[in-house]
Amino acid sequence: MTEGASLGVIILRASTSIGGLSAFIPMPHLPASQALAHIRVVDMTQVRAGPTAARQLADWGADVIQVQMPEHMRGDDTLGGQDGSDYQYTHRNKRSITLDLKNPEGIAALKKLATTADVLIENFRPDVKSRLGIDYESLCKDNPRLVYASISGFGQTGPYATRPGFDHIAQGMGGLMSVTGSPGEGPMRVGIAIADLTAGIFAAYGITVALLERERSGRGQWLHTSLLEAMVYMMDFQTARWTVEGEIPKQAGNYHPTSIPTGVYRTKDGHINIAVFGSKIWERFCNALGAPEWVNDSRYHNKSARSVNRDSLNAAIEERLAAHGSAHWIELFNGLGVACGRINDMKQVFEEPQVQYLGMVKTVASKHHGEQKLVGQPVTLERTPSTIARAAPKRGEHTEEVLTEIGYDAATLARLKSAGVF
Repeated sequence: MTEGASLGVIILRASTSIGGLSAFIPMPHLPASQALAHIRVVDMTQVRAGPTAARQLADWGADVIQVQMPEHMRGDDTLGGQDGSDYQYTHRNKRSITLDLKNPEGIAALKKLATTADVLIENFRPDVKSRLGIDYESLCKDNPRLVYASISGFGQTGPYATRPGFDHIAQGMGGLMSVTGSPGEGPMRVGIAIADLTAGIFAAYGITVALLERERSGRGQWLHTSLLEAMVYMMDFQTARWTVEGEIPKQAGNYHPTSIPTGVYRTKDGHINIAVFGSKIWERFCNALGAPEWVNDSRYHNKSARSVNRDSLNAAIEERLAAHGSAHWIELFNGLGVACGRINDMKQVFEEPQVQYLGMVKTVASKHHGEQKLVGQPVTLERTPSTIARAAPKRGEHTEEVLTEIGYDAATLARLKSAGVF
């Protein structure tokens, strides 16, 4: 539903209702998709996990209003500085306001904003939000439809609830580092902030579920996740190896821990990834390598035998792969239905014809930085696709705009600004 679309004005549904009917107010929101264009999100988060959750919703059209500290009191709360690529990627499709939450008028403005919101996301320490009076129990009194999402390092309660939580810590405590890297070389972190990212994505997923449930009940609710929970969940089949079978998974380097042969293999001119799953694929793989006798070899004829003899098998595979370059094997194996691919650096990723065909790179014009190219959402909704409609804002760029939308007049805004409230 749009009105004055050429001016970038869209009608958003407020989270309160009047006489059983939803209240509608005009807002200068540029939705990245129509899927969530009726949803307003207040983003109280910093660093990565929380901003990732908010970005997921923003990319699907939600009006995400990022609340930051005023410039005069900010700490190091940004991702590589507000002009850096990390910040630009994480905060696209959002608006930004500043509020001093140590000032009662800043808290009052936030509470007023929350009455117009469908969702609020925060990653304060569990005790901070209660002390400020912006916890779920406080805010839902004025907005019972509010979906309130909390993201923390270790959970809202429990023996570690007050500990500081960071991605690297969660990778270690959640078990990921114990299975990453080569045997005997010690624990290894992965090259992305996977606990932060997955906690943010799971939070966005939980928010979406809560919004769907609200359609039936008419009520919001509090939901929470943590880096530790996200990391444990992401261990997936490795957790089941312990909880079901009583086996403690170990490091397997570049090879799959249970399916052999699957992993990184050296060719004449580099390395490739090969994944062989199932007896039929194993037979095709052996024939492609010119080793049909392996199919019936007692050392390799089934999954368990290949697991026991993985070292000799991997050495034999690399001996045969050395006859040709990577491109030869990639074409041959894929042609036979054996999964095989290059191991790309980031430049090569975006040179891949399939990546280019999928259109994952989106272009957006930033009034601060010019044209930017950023990776968009990895899911395509054919009728309501996601795009990047707005580049990342400067700190507080939309403060007066947003506060005007929720009822502040020019004189009040001038007074609050002079008092350092924003």
